[in-house]
Amino acid sequence: MSKPDYDILIRGGMVVDGRDGAPFAADVGIKGSLIVAVGNLDGTAAEVIDATGRYVTPGFIDVHTHYDGQATWENTLAPSSNHGVTTIVGGNCGVGFAPCRPEDHETLITVMEGVEDIPEVVMANGIPWTWESFPEYLDVLGQRAYDIDIAMQVPHSPLRVYVMGERGANHEASTEIDRTRMAALVTEAVRAGAVGVSTSRSLNHRAKNGKLAPSVETAKDEVLALAKGLGEARAGVFQIITEMTESPEDEMALIERIAETAKRPVSYSLVETMDRPENWRRMLKATEAANAKGYMVRAQVFPRPVGVMMGLELSLHPIMNRPSYIAIKDLPLEERVARLRDPELRARILSEEPVPDKQPIVDMLLGAVGSMYALGEEPDYMPPPEMRLDERAKAAGVNTLEFAYDRLLEQDGHAILYLPSANFSSGTMEPVYTMMTHPDTVLGLGDGGAHYGMICDAGFPTYVLAFWARDVDEAYRFPIEWVVAQLSRLPAETVGLTDRGVIAVGYKADVNIIDLPGVKLHAPRVAHDLPAGGRRLYQRADGYDATIVSGVVTYRDGTPTGALPGRLVRGDGYAPLAQAS
Repeated sequence: MSKPDYDILIRGGMVVDGRDGAPFAADVGIKGSLIVAVGNLDGTAAEVIDATGRYVTPGFIDVHTHYDGQATWENTLAPSSNHGVTTIVGGNCGVGFAPCRPEDHETLITVMEGVEDIPEVVMANGIPWTWESFPEYLDVLGQRAYDIDIAMQVPHSPLRVYVMGERGANHEASTEIDRTRMAALVTEAVRAGAVGVSTSRSLNHRAKNGKLAPSVETAKDEVLALAKGLGEARAGVFQIITEMTESPEDEMALIERIAETAKRPVSYSLVETMDRPENWRRMLKATEAANAKGYMVRAQVFPRPVGVMMGLELSLHPIMNRPSYIAIKDLPLEERVARLRDPELRARILSEEPVPDKQPIVDMLLGAVGSMYALGEEPDYMPPPEMRLDERAKAAGVNTLEFAYDRLLEQDGHAILYLPSANFSSGTMEPVYTMMTHPDTVLGLGDGGAHYGMICDAGFPTYVLAFWARDVDEAYRFPIEWVVAQLSRLPAETVGLTDRGVIAVGYKADVNIIDLPGVKLHAPRVAHDLPAGGRRLYQRADGYDATIVSGVVTYRDGTPTGALPGRLVRGDGYAPLAQAS
C-alpha cells in the first residue's frame, strides 16, 4: 500500500494566510511539521479535515507571556494554548528564573510572587531548579514537550542577582566589572538560543515584601550594558517596561540609546494609564520619530482594557484589607461566604478603615471600587458607564462599597468584579482602536503563566476574533485578514520567528481552523490545579474546530487531544556553545 500524500489534508476552507491578502478558497496539505501544498489539491491523507464554512489561519503568536516557571513543571501551557496560540515568548518584564545560583532561589521566587502574582508555594513546589546558567535553563526546557512551542528571553533581574548577589537584590549600583559580566552573559544566552533580553523599570514591579524588583531604578548604563551584550550576539530583541514616571520623550530617548547600542529591534509595553491618560499618544509620536531615524521600535499593545479580576477566590477584592475580613480570610470559601452574610459582620467590615498593603499599586486598585463592574458569564470588557458599580450603587440608593460587598457574595462567592485598570480611562474604545491600528505596534501583553489570581488576559486572540472581527460596530470592524496578520505573522516577525505565522509552502504547520460565527469567550473560572493545589484563572473558548502544532492536532473543538508536539524554539543567535565562547 502506498503512503498517503499528506499527513493532514484540510479541505474546503477559506485560507487567511497571514499576509494581509483577502481570504481565498484552498486546501492545505501538511506533511510532517511543514505545510507542503496550498491550492486545489488531489491526493490522499492520513487525516482529512473538512473546513467547509471555516477560516484556515496560521497559529497565533503571543510575544508577552510569563510561562518561565510553568514550562518547567507542566506540559500544557494554558490559558494560552486553548485560544489558538501555537507559540509563546516568555522571559518578559525582566523577571524569570535563570540564571540563578542555589542560594538565590528564594529571592527570585519572592520577586516573581510580587511582580507576577504567582503564589510562593506554587513555585517552591513546582520549579525543579535543575539549572544554574541560562543556557542550562534552555537545555532543561529543550528536553521537555508541550502542547505549543515556547521561546525565551533572558531577564534582567535574575541576571543582576546572579552577577552581583545580595548587592544586586539590594539595588546597589553596579560596577563596570558587573556590567561587563552582565553583557557577556546576555551574549552567551542569545547565542544559546534566547530570542532576546528583557528589563523592567516600572515602579509597580515589586516583590511580595514591597521591595522594587532588582532591575528597577538601575542606572541607564546598566541597561545599555544589556543592549551591548545583545549587539555582540547580533541577534534577538530588547524588551523593556518603561518607568512611566518620566516624560514619554525621555523614555523614548533611552529606548533610542538601547537601539543604537544593540543595533537590534526594541519592543516596549504601551497602555493608557489611569494617572497619565494622554502619555500613550506622546509615546507613539516619539516611536514614529525614532523609527524615522532608522531604529526598529515597536510598542506592544493590548486589544482591550487590561482587566484586573477581583473576587473572594482571587488575589484581590475590595474588602480584603479590612481587619474583620482578614480574620476570616483563610476559611474555606463556603464558610467564608456564610460568615460574610451575617449582618453584624457585614456592618463591621464596611465601617472599618483598610490596612495599607506593602505594594502601593494594590491600595490604588482596591480604592477604585467605584470604577469596577460585575463580570457576567459573557464578559463585556468595554461596558457602558451606567454599569459601573458606583453608578449602580447610586441607582440602588446604597454606598458603593456596600454594593460591591453584596456583589462579591453572588454565585455563592464565585462572582468576579472587573476593574479596567488600563486602556479605558475615557470609557471608550478609541484609545485601544488607535493603538491597534498604529503601524508601529504589535498585539501582545497576554501575560499567560502569570497573575494567576488577578488577570486572565491570555485569551485575547479569541476576544479579537469575536469583537474586532465580528461584533463591534461596522465602522470599527477589522477585516479578518488584518486581524489574522496581527495575531500571527506580525508578532512572529517582531521576535524574529520567521518560519511561522503564514499559511504557505515551506512554513511551519501551525494552523487554526476557525468557525468565526461560533467564536465565544467564556467568563474566567478558578481551578486549583497548580502545584501544591495553587489556583489559577482559566477561560474557555468556543469556535476553534482544530488547532494544529507542527503538523499535529492539539485541540479539537476546544478540547485538548493530549498530543505534545510543542518544543523549545531557539532564536537565530543559536550556535553550539563551543563556537559561541
